[in-house]
Amino acid sequence: MTWLVTGGAGYIGAHVVRAMVEAGHGVVVLDDLSTGDPVRLPAGVPLVQGSTLDRPLLDSVLREHAVTGVLHIAAKKQVGESVEKPLWYYRENVEGLRVVLEAAAEAGVRRFLLSSSAAVYGMPDVDLVTEETPCRPMSPYGETKLVGEWLVRAAGRAHGMGTVSLRYFNVAGAATPELGDPGVFNLVPMVFERLEAGEAPRIFGADYPTPDGTCIRDYIHVADVAEAHVAAVRRLTDDPDGTDLILNIGRGEGVSVRQMLDVIGEVTGLDASGVVTPRRAGDPARVVASAERIAQELGWKARFDVRDMITSAWSGWRLRH
Repeated sequence: MTWLVTGGAGYIGAHVVRAMVEAGHGVVVLDDLSTGDPVRLPAGVPLVQGSTLDRPLLDSVLREHAVTGVLHIAAKKQVGESVEKPLWYYRENVEGLRVVLEAAAEAGVRRFLLSSSAAVYGMPDVDLVTEETPCRPMSPYGETKLVGEWLVRAAGRAHGMGTVSLRYFNVAGAATPELGDPGVFNLVPMVFERLEAGEAPRIFGADYPTPDGTCIRDYIHVADVAEAHVAAVRRLTDDPDGTDLILNIGRGEGVSVRQMLDVIGEVTGLDASGVVTPRRAGDPARVVASAERIAQELGWKARFDVRDMITSAWSGWRLRH
């Protein structure tokens, strides 16, 4: 069997590809390299540079590599940018996915795995977010992920494909320093950037209804995310006809911004106490996953804790800076 991994040269994608190869799966990567880097890929993994919107290219890749499963990670993923450029986000994330699904269906591919996001939930007012929690995305990015789930499920049922959609929560860390997050869009690298510049990390609001007043999130190590994909691939390989799943990837444990800063300070040896600034619009007080269903369905459970995430992320940051 060979799996096509779209976006496989990116931060999360490269971790997934490495885990797939280590688990013995054949992989070919399609990536436009807008944020990906070929050096992230394990030796011997074929890389095809191109867009998910390029149907002739997809047809060629699926045929030449005898692809039997698709793992779709490629997407634009910045919330603020999606508000400024909604048409572009819908084209890249929804139309790109539609083209991949259409090509896969016509090629007879029977297994499809979608990287989705907890952004589909929006601002849920619950202690633990389950897969039944109503989805009310608050950005075009979140909307494209929810529409993508609908599209994958409908196409799977219509064309006989087993499908899984994985909703990531807050991804951090690195399996190796070389695979560290190159972007500065998430909390941990944003704090690193401020510390390196000799500036205090920003805390966007400290008056939330939480124990220390700062937002609480569910952080998940990127290596655990990769292993969740491998578990889903295993399920789809063994039982494509009976698989139609939407699953959270999280630890089921909330960590506040202040708690994260405390651990970052301990790991880096720098003053990460932070300075409070006004709230950002749309930030919910608490978003923590229920990870029970993925444990039941795939036998997957997160292995790494917050200190593991920050220690590995710091090693990756120092390698690049």
